[in-house]
Amino acid sequence: MASSERERGGPALGPSDDPPSGAWQPLEGIRVVDFSMLVPGPFASAILADLGADVIKVESPRGDPGRGFIAPQFGPENRNKRSIAIDLKSSEARALVERLARQADIVLEGFRPGVAERLGIDYATLARLNSRIIYCSISGYGQSGPWRERPGHDVNYIAAAGGLAFPGQWRMPPGRASVAYADMGGASFAAIAVLAALAERARTGRGLRLDLSLFESAFFWVAMRHGLEPGVDPRAHLFPVNDVFETADGKRLTLGILEEHFWQNFVRCVTDIAPDLGGEAYASDAKRRAAGDALSARLAQVMRMKTADDWLGLLAANDVPVDACLTPAEAAALPQIAARGAVVTAGGARYARFPVIAERARGARSATKIRRGAPRLGEHTRELLVELGFDDAEIAGLVREQAVRLG
Repeated sequence: MASSERERGGPALGPSDDPPSGAWQPLEGIRVVDFSMLVPGPFASAILADLGADVIKVESPRGDPGRGFIAPQFGPENRNKRSIAIDLKSSEARALVERLARQADIVLEGFRPGVAERLGIDYATLARLNSRIIYCSISGYGQSGPWRERPGHDVNYIAAAGGLAFPGQWRMPPGRASVAYADMGGASFAAIAVLAALAERARTGRGLRLDLSLFESAFFWVAMRHGLEPGVDPRAHLFPVNDVFETADGKRLTLGILEEHFWQNFVRCVTDIAPDLGGEAYASDAKRRAAGDALSARLAQVMRMKTADDWLGLLAANDVPVDACLTPAEAAALPQIAARGAVVTAGGARYARFPVIAERARGARSATKIRRGAPRLGEHTRELLVELGFDDAEIAGLVREQAVRLG
């Protein structure tokens, strides 16, 4: 793909793939007004924006705290959006919010219960202006229940949901992941629910309110993984041969051995250095799990006998699932990422593309498009005010009263 196409954010599908017939933008024409901040709401609206929606990011005149608080995540989560800076506490901003609501298909908010109502951007208020609005509230514990006003963040939701009760590796205690699974998983559920609500609205002509709990999102994930019965084996989801191991050069590799044929392939690879692994003690999954502590320790010794590159070459050549533990920057340089066009550039920054390629009936393939990078605070305030029908005098009045901030 030409560099100019990459800079416009177009999908690169690789030289061996069918050329795309334009970007895949199924939500083109859908307008999203996003009042949320930090991670969950912006992550949800980023998904909608990547799929073609026109996302208006409503920020306070001081900006989304995520601009400085979670700087590496802010850009990716706010690409493809336009920023308007509004003081929602200002009475002069009421007419602006009303016009936004009348033109919106979807509204997102991420405040604690009750705050949106005090700001005049709650569902009841906006639905009186536009009965077709799909309004999604994303909160820590939901809009009802005894924990509704409880403060929290991702680590709290995961812990309370049971997500830190069990280990992620055979020989390691439970630990927190680097990815905010409750925030980002909950945001993904929000996007799914919004898309389902759009389908329902197409049938009924009516909007609705969605109440998304980040805590319940984490609980859903954990329950799907571990079940809800008491006394669950804390290693029921683990396998001593499906784990992370250090190599001779201090790097880390993952073995993804579950099926018996993968184990047999691995055993053949190490017959010269670890013939004991092919013995009766490890001859079945049940036996490997029963001897898990000893086997895990032995595998750790074996994996330290070769460098990461040596293992990667040997195991890949013998059909054993193996991968190195990479940073995102290292992953971005992989030939598989390049072949799929999974990294695109917009506004001078690189972004991971939405991970789906759409294929139409005649085989033409297309991917989502990064139309723009993350906006500056209030970058599109004037542009959006003009779109909403405000004239120059009215805009000047809003600026004078500090109801809006121009970027």
